[in-house]
Amino acid sequence: MYLFLYNTLTRSKQAFEPADPRRVTMYVCGPTVYNYAHIGNARPAVVFDVLFRLLRHQFGKKHVVYARNFTDVDDKINAAAAEQGVPINTITNKYKAIYRQDMGGLGVLDPSLEPCATDHIPQMINMIERLISNKHAYHVDGHVLFHVPSYNGYGQLSGRNRDDMIAGARVEVAPYKKDPADFVLWKPSTPKQPGWNSPWGRGRPGWHIECSSMIEEHLGETIDIHCGGHDLIFPHHENELAQSSCAHGGATFAQVWMHNGFLTMNKEKMAKSVGNVVAIHELLEKYRGEAIRLALLSAHYRQPLDWSDETILQAWRRLDNLYDFLDSIENVKSTEVDPPTAFTKTLMDDLNTPKALAVLSDMVGPSAVKLASQNPAKAKSELQAAGKLLGILQEKPDTWLRAGPDRDEIQALVDERERARSTKNFSKADEIRSMLTDRKIEVRDRLGSPPRWLRRAATRV
Repeated sequence: MYLFLYNTLTRSKQAFEPADPRRVTMYVCGPTVYNYAHIGNARPAVVFDVLFRLLRHQFGKKHVVYARNFTDVDDKINAAAAEQGVPINTITNKYKAIYRQDMGGLGVLDPSLEPCATDHIPQMINMIERLISNKHAYHVDGHVLFHVPSYNGYGQLSGRNRDDMIAGARVEVAPYKKDPADFVLWKPSTPKQPGWNSPWGRGRPGWHIECSSMIEEHLGETIDIHCGGHDLIFPHHENELAQSSCAHGGATFAQVWMHNGFLTMNKEKMAKSVGNVVAIHELLEKYRGEAIRLALLSAHYRQPLDWSDETILQAWRRLDNLYDFLDSIENVKSTEVDPPTAFTKTLMDDLNTPKALAVLSDMVGPSAVKLASQNPAKAKSELQAAGKLLGILQEKPDTWLRAGPDRDEIQALVDERERARSTKNFSKADEIRSMLTDRKIEVRDRLGSPPRWLRRAATRV
């Protein structure tokens, strides 16, 4: 079964064939660590975590190398450090740790590598020197700039014409530029700003050169897959492509470019000025991590996703149904198996998570429940295997369905009701059931077994 991925560069879906199946390389642009990550930052992390899981399933865990970087030198970081009167690494170390914790809360696997920009300054200087030597960059007034007209392929990734690119990049008008579209590779630092010694004086790197250098250092000149948010296509990824290709004598930089769509908040663009930016750590205080994760996967990754409380609750209710099914066969032993072909096929078709979720729903539907009664071990194993590829169903069903500070109190009421039923005190049993219903607790009586109870998603926020 071939994996098909949509390539932004070719604007088409194509069969994925890594250059070396024994070392599949993947890079995702990570966060600039100067503040808390918000839900928009979480979408690429979660989406491409599914891709990482799928690649490891297809090619083997040890054969996939996934790098997700930290941008830990940036003007926003510098401003935050200056405002607080601390070194930049005080800011970046704090928010790197918070980002890792937030991603862990969403079930995102650790990447193979987490390179940091500040650890790769020598590599950046080396790449810039090569670009200067082959006439693709020039040094002036302490700045080094990439000369865009020197690269004929500029604009192929974004598909923009020259005027749109200049306007879209919001380029700085500066007398030292040979061309308005030229972008910074290295810029001078004031004595109060972070800086490193270089052949062009004390300074710091531009944003785009950071990723190119880290990719070259850890993954090679040509990688299999380069991922990021749609907002990075231009100028960041366009500039990465140009400088990397020119630094490597025209070699292909990335075989496949993948970009996730924008995320809106209640049908409005997320913006600090609007006040609708929601931090991940705030969401995790209110909602279960798997519910947030599944909500992020509810739309196809290339499509826009509108975020709201209802988006999360719909995902939570879907998880309730899946966990409810697993809870009903809790005593059945599962084994390591492959997910059902119908499920895997949806993900192999450009990570079609909405269709994958539809298959999951079918796996716990009425007809599936009937089949599960004939072979419950197979049903449980396949559902868990499918969940693992999506990064869900990783909790115990009992924990998911019945966790809460009042768990013992609820169980005591359920037990009291059962005793009342056993002594035919049905009025007392009905009274307790009414109390449980008021608390949004669902009780299911079972012939020959103690009743099961659970609380639904809408009652847990």
